[in-house]
Amino acid sequence: MTSPKIGNIVIDCADLDAMAAFWGGLLGARTTAADDGWLDLEPLGAGGPTLSFQRVPERKTIKNRLHFDLDVPDIHAAGERAASLGATPAGEPMGNPEAPFRVWCDPEGNEFCFCTAR
Repeated sequence: MTSPKIGNIVIDCADLDAMAAFWGGLLGARTTAADDGWLDLEPLGAGGPTLSFQRVPERKTIKNRLHFDLDVPDIHAAGERAASLGATPAGEPMGNPEAPFRVWCDPEGNEFCFCTAR
């Protein structure tokens, strides 16, 4: 039996264009397909899953049960770049002072973390 492979990671959202601009800008990924209710960015790495966005009528109301940990060399510089794209911090840096992480929210409130690259 073959194990399943993750083909898409899908984020529900209200504004496909805003999410594509934010996540595409943050990850350096271009849009590869779009219609009125769905948008795909380039795959995440060689052979990786596609980051997709699906338009839904309801807004996010509670904490994510799944989020991205994005490894970066400098969480402060990454945070400044994310803020320029529309992200907001969800707290102060935490964890090991020599290798901290910080929680951020994308333009629709979905949490993600910048983590000091391991």
